[in-house]
Amino acid sequence: MSDLDSLLDDHAHCEKKAAASALSLIVAYPAHDELVRRLSALAVEELQHFRMVHERLLARGRSLGGDNGDPYAKKLLSLARPNRGRLTDRLLLLGLIEARSRERLELLAENLRDPDLARFYQQLSEAEERHADMFRELAAVYDELGAVEERLLVLARAETEIAANLPLLPRIH
Repeated sequence: MSDLDSLLDDHAHCEKKAAASALSLIVAYPAHDELVRRLSALAVEELQHFRMVHERLLARGRSLGGDNGDPYAKKLLSLARPNRGRLTDRLLLLGLIEARSRERLELLAENLRDPDLARFYQQLSEAEERHADMFRELAAVYDELGAVEERLLVLARAETEIAANLPLLPRIH
């Protein structure tokens, strides 16, 4: 919160990458009709969020900076199995990223002094929660529920460790 400009810049890049991830899954699994339907809607929503965050940057007299990457997401997504189970893992990992984003955005909403920005982050936090749920639901469409739940526990433990070892920076993750 001490560097909102950098936080907003990072947040814009996160929204852009969320849209790209949804589109990437559509490209990889075009015959999965439910996935294509739900993730195409998600991609549109994430791009709308990108635009809203970008507008906030512009209103502060800032431009979108370069994307410095996201070590958290890179480490987390590297946990996806290479073959069997890859779709399940990718969906669950993206859901974990959305859940962590929800957590961070909610903390921002609760602690920002600017009421307009606090409302903005509360609304986005609620959207991230819906997205996290959707990814878990989609995993259960394309894999056995017990296997999904078991794998989610494994990935969530790894995600907790990754998040715990991140430096404190003005970033969403």
